[in-house]
Amino acid sequence: MEDAKLLEHLGCFAIVLEKIPASLTKKVTESISIPTIGIGAGKYADGQVLVIHDLLGMTHEFNPRFLRRYMNLYEEMGQAISNYVKDVKKMDFPSDDEQY
Repeated sequence: MEDAKLLEHLGCFAIVLEKIPASLTKKVTESISIPTIGIGAGKYADGQVLVIHDLLGMTHEFNPRFLRRYMNLYEEMGQAISNYVKDVKKMDFPSDDEQY
């Protein structure tokens, strides 16, 4: 905890704790007065970060245990891109109404 206190003393206004045990996050958070922000560091941080691409399910192969997906855009984006490619190949996009 001395390192965290040193960072605070040197002027840090917050500390990001990433992928560390929740018990360590708790110790750090309790030992300093500046905010801690966790990303995969458990519930004891003062705030939480979750990358928007992960939150929305835009990726599918990245599966750390701290990740909670609130949507599955990967499948929907794949279908939309596939439809776009199909329409371009059929010369259906852009249509007369979609050009200047």
